[in-house]
Amino acid sequence: MALRGGFFTQLQLRQIPRTSPFSLGGTTTKYRSLYLCRQVQTITSVVTENRPKNESSTSVGAFQKLPMVMPSVDILYSALRKAKRVAPTKGIANIAKRERNKAAKQLDALMKELAVPLRGYTENFPNRKYLHPYEGSLIELTLGDGNYDKILKRVDALRKKVVFIGKEHASLCAKSVSKREAEERLNEGMVRLEEMFNREGKAVDDLLNVAKTLRAMPVVDLETPTLCLVGAPNVGKSSLVRVLSTGKPEVCNYPFTTRGILMGHITLSYQNFQVTDTPGLLKRSDEERNNLEKLTLAVLSHLPTAILYVHDLTGECGTSPSDQFKIYKEIKERFSDHLWLDVISKCDLLNASPVVFITENRDDEGSEMERYRKMGPEGAIRVSVKNEEGVNELKARVHQQLVAQMERIGSQSNKGEAQAVT
Repeated sequence: MALRGGFFTQLQLRQIPRTSPFSLGGTTTKYRSLYLCRQVQTITSVVTENRPKNESSTSVGAFQKLPMVMPSVDILYSALRKAKRVAPTKGIANIAKRERNKAAKQLDALMKELAVPLRGYTENFPNRKYLHPYEGSLIELTLGDGNYDKILKRVDALRKKVVFIGKEHASLCAKSVSKREAEERLNEGMVRLEEMFNREGKAVDDLLNVAKTLRAMPVVDLETPTLCLVGAPNVGKSSLVRVLSTGKPEVCNYPFTTRGILMGHITLSYQNFQVTDTPGLLKRSDEERNNLEKLTLAVLSHLPTAILYVHDLTGECGTSPSDQFKIYKEIKERFSDHLWLDVISKCDLLNASPVVFITENRDDEGSEMERYRKMGPEGAIRVSVKNEEGVNELKARVHQQLVAQMERIGSQSNKGEAQAVT
């Protein structure tokens, strides 16, 4: 779903069950009627651009160009129906010759009706290596590392089996010496193709669910400056998003979790910008992070964003100031090339004395961490959504950051064009 100007989009996320329709060992799903699926088959698919090896895309939106996929039962039913209507070549007087001609043509037609759509899927679904890194990350978070490629390989393996069996039995039909033998070999070939497709066609159904899932992903405009709110869970990011927002948040979907994320647009001084409220980060290694945290890191790693880092020193968020400090230091060091703005939220609740958790080291007086617990990072804006303290300053500073981000994007774009010319 594309992001719409003037509005935020809340991404309501669902947890994919272990028996997901597109998981390698999952359950099958119910499908639409043949009539509807025949309509889907008429939609023209988009052929992906062939790219040199090791060259990833510089743009997003590949998920919205995925071809429409028919359920396997409808591909098979349609192929059988069309194949049985194939007539023998006109002018063959000999009954045996006419029957073996008809049998060979019907098996060849069935093979092609099954194999051609499968070939289209494998050719028109993009190679993951050539996707924009952000979309590549979403595929891993949604489907699991490597499962996208495995499903495409299963579809291609199914196509190869269809071609092999179809050619084998068509050849046997062509060698029949009697009408009865030709009919028997035709029936044997059709039964074998049908049984094999029923048995292994789940690969197509898995690909159908992959396409539905990926096509529903929101599209991020790489040319529009983006503000990314980052911090520990429950530090007040969503409240700040609503303060900056010009519209009411709406619902959209990332399918790999049950929690939500805000993503949309803000308008400042008649200029439109993107903003995303990323899931909270906890103090732990990347290997221990869940998909929500990995989504945050993917946004920061692969999208051109300015960072609004939110700190909560009140003790209300559930993450101690000391742990927030450690997370903050790690993220700022990792993404030091980003434009950066620090905000201390809920400042109306802060007392003169800092909040000290029982797990914190009280002997850190005079250290950088102790100063952080009292004042937060140097230069941070103190904001209270409740009494609107610091809100106007925040909006002004955010606007400055996004204008600077716009200039940075323009400079990088011009540099890329100049390199392309030379």
